[in-house]
Amino acid sequence: MENNKKIVESVPNYSEGTNSKKIESIVNEIKSTPNTRIVDVQYDSDYNRAVVTFVGTPEAVLLANINAAKKAIELIDMNTHKGQHPRIGAVDVVPFVPAQNISMEECIDLSIKFAEEMSKQGIPVYLYEESARKLERKNIDNIRKGEYEKLKEAIKTDVEKKPDYGPSEFHPTAGAIITGARNPLISFNINLGTKDVTIARKVAKAVHLRSGGLVNIKAMGTELTNRDCVQVGISNINYRKTPLYRQMELVRIEAARYGVSVIGSELVGVLPLGAVLNSLEYYLQLDKPAKLEDKHLLEYYFDF
Repeated sequence: MENNKKIVESVPNYSEGTNSKKIESIVNEIKSTPNTRIVDVQYDSDYNRAVVTFVGTPEAVLLANINAAKKAIELIDMNTHKGQHPRIGAVDVVPFVPAQNISMEECIDLSIKFAEEMSKQGIPVYLYEESARKLERKNIDNIRKGEYEKLKEAIKTDVEKKPDYGPSEFHPTAGAIITGARNPLISFNINLGTKDVTIARKVAKAVHLRSGGLVNIKAMGTELTNRDCVQVGISNINYRKTPLYRQMELVRIEAARYGVSVIGSELVGVLPLGAVLNSLEYYLQLDKPAKLEDKHLLEYYFDF
C-alpha cells in the first residue's frame, strides 16, 4: 500500500470463540475483499469471542465489515451464547480507527454508513466513542449495561435504550451491534498466578477508571479455565497519557497484596511502536526518551 493512500484500521469483535470453522468463514469475508489486509485474528473459548484486526482503504474496510457482519449474523445464534466478555450481539462492536492520511470525521462517516447498512438487515445499531450522538454512549460500557439478556427486553420499552439506527427490537438471533470511530486502543491483558478469580476482579477494580484506578483504563477480572490461571483483561484507550508500564506495575502492586504474582501477559490485536518505546524508556531507565525516528533503533537503518 502506498504511503499517500488513506488507510483505516478496524477491529471487529464477534461473539464466537469456540467454533473455528465459523470464525474462518467470517474472516474469509474480509480476506476476500480487495485492498484489505488481515493483521491479526484471535479467539478464546473463555471469552467466547473472536477479535479480528485488519487494515485497508476506507471503501474496502467498510465493505469488508458489512460482508463479515452479514456472515456472522447468519452463523451466530445469541440465544445460546455464553461467555465472560460483555456483549450485546453476534457482531458486538465494529470500530473504525484512523491509521494513515485519514481524519476522524471520515471514520465517523464510515461508521454511520455501516450502521445504515446493518439497520437494513433488521439489526439495532448503537453509535459509540467519536460517533456517539449521546454523551453517555461515548463509553461502550454504558451501551452494554445489562448485556444481551437484559438489553433484549429493555430496548422494547426504555426510551433511553432506543438505538441510533434500526428497530427498537433485537434481531431474533443476532441481537444488536455497536459501531463508531475511535482512537487506537490497546488490549493488553495480564495473567496472575492463581485460580482465584475473585483476586483478578479485585485487582481489575483497583486499576479500572470508574472505581478509582487509572485514567483511560478499563479492566475486568476473568477465569481462564483452559490456562489454569486468571486474567486481568485491560483496554487502554490512550497509551500516551497512560503508558502500558503504568498499568502493568499497578496490577503487579495490587496482586502482591494477595500474595499473587504476574506470570505473563497477552496482547490482543496490534501494538503501536510508540507504546513500546515509552515502556522501554521506563524499564531500561534511559536517560533520553526513545523516539520513533531514534537512530538507536535498528529498524531506522532499513528505512531508505
